[in-house]
Amino acid sequence: MPELKTNVLYYGDNLKILRDQIPDKSIDLIYLDPPFNSKATYNVLFKEPTGEQSAAQIKAFSDTWHWDQAAEDTFQDVILNAPPKVAKLIDAIIEGLGRNDVTAYLVMMTIRLVELHRVLKDTGSLYLHCDPTASHYLKMVLDAIFGPANFRNEITWKRSSAHSDVVQGAKQFGRIHDILLFYTKTLKNSWNTIYVQYGEEYIENIYRYKDADGRRYQTQPLHAAKAGGDTLYEWKGKRPPPGRYWAFSKENMKRMEREGRIVYSKTGTPRYKIYLDEALGASAQDLWLDILPVHNWPKERLGYPTQKPQALLERIITASSNEGDIVLDPFCGCGTALVAAQKLNRKWIGIDITHLAIAVMKSRLEESFPGIKAEVVGEPEDLAGARALARQDRYQFQWWALSKIKAKPFPEERRKGADKGIDGVIDFTDRDEDSGKQVMKRAVVSVKSGHVHVKDIRELKDIASNNAMGVFITLEPPTREMKTEAVSAGKYHSPLWDKNYPKIQILTIEELLEGKGVDMPTATSPYAKAPKVAKKGKQLRLEGG
Repeated sequence: MPELKTNVLYYGDNLKILRDQIPDKSIDLIYLDPPFNSKATYNVLFKEPTGEQSAAQIKAFSDTWHWDQAAEDTFQDVILNAPPKVAKLIDAIIEGLGRNDVTAYLVMMTIRLVELHRVLKDTGSLYLHCDPTASHYLKMVLDAIFGPANFRNEITWKRSSAHSDVVQGAKQFGRIHDILLFYTKTLKNSWNTIYVQYGEEYIENIYRYKDADGRRYQTQPLHAAKAGGDTLYEWKGKRPPPGRYWAFSKENMKRMEREGRIVYSKTGTPRYKIYLDEALGASAQDLWLDILPVHNWPKERLGYPTQKPQALLERIITASSNEGDIVLDPFCGCGTALVAAQKLNRKWIGIDITHLAIAVMKSRLEESFPGIKAEVVGEPEDLAGARALARQDRYQFQWWALSKIKAKPFPEERRKGADKGIDGVIDFTDRDEDSGKQVMKRAVVSVKSGHVHVKDIRELKDIASNNAMGVFITLEPPTREMKTEAVSAGKYHSPLWDKNYPKIQILTIEELLEGKGVDMPTATSPYAKAPKVAKKGKQLRLEGG
């Protein structure tokens, strides 16, 4: 197995990557938010230059699971390679529930959870984010893999204040929470206690006193059960209760008196002031009501359907890891766990099975942390790799090629009529020659992984006649006739930059791999931007809230 890489994004099936790339006992903290078997289709959303949500909604994955040959093969993998008690559990569940969507989901998760347990350090922790439709099954699997003694919490996170399914006539209570199943590898897990703000009712009842300046405080007794030096004396005519001692020496009592930290009851008994603004807060419990869902954090929202608020991941990472530790997210989506890990000075590893998600994550990390370069493993590095990806999945190849020039994919269902040959678009700002106002222009992109012909360029010329420019990306070398046809399209003149650009440009995959890009005015990023995160001293601060 190769040496472990960190601060890296892996493209591919997380099961294979875990087995091939992640050594035993190498990870400090695992957070995973796998698809929930909710029979939903998830899209990766892009933004328009105006900042509005784009109509370009590209299907990233469907979490509708079915018992097919892949599920049967995974089941056999569990039976042959998982620990015996895990294999017996899954066999019993399938015997009881049958081969169906639920059990297909469970076998997919089980084999991966076995690998995640393997790569976790003895001091490590795992948080599995799920919803109540699957949490009870997953907890059984986790108990079998980690052992019931290593179960720490079933955390309930209130992800919504209300749910529309009740309004729509469902005969049930609104479903407004998710579950976080928290397990550790052993009883030696890393832990940092998390404190949260006190509730208003608690403050009113406990911190009910105020100084003249309005500063709230509570009081506590100043006596103790055991002696600690000079702690048995008379203070202001009072002695400790029988069998008890003062909690502080006489000199310290004098100092606290000078500092105004001692108040007296009606009977003259001294009590110690504890100010609200100096209190750590309440230790966090297993019911999390204080972290709002991501739609309440507009500066964080990327449009990714399963995105979680960064505060949620920061709490988990702060509690169960330390600076310099390694955080792994094997279903990392738009990368919130990775951003939180980078902000908190942890190392990180992200895995996802779509090039769309990898492109969103890479862009988010590089925009959130200026100067960072997110390495991607599993993308084609040469022509042979590009050809292999094209043979394996033409859509993944197409999305990968478009991401190399930061083009926005064009949805299949919108490719009609004159737009039939468009695979992607690049938006950019220019100036209108007549009015002088800034306007949005568009370059259309066509991607080909097979045989190419001069007619492909002619078709792109027709489409580009209604747009500013056209870009043709090809895996195979273009013919001389194609190059001639592209040149015949002439130039696009940019009034803003007072410069001419080739109207039709041909880029080979080989050129993209060498770093060549489109010759055009500065493009608008297709990805919704998260706020930048910058260093301030040794701490990282999230700018803008």
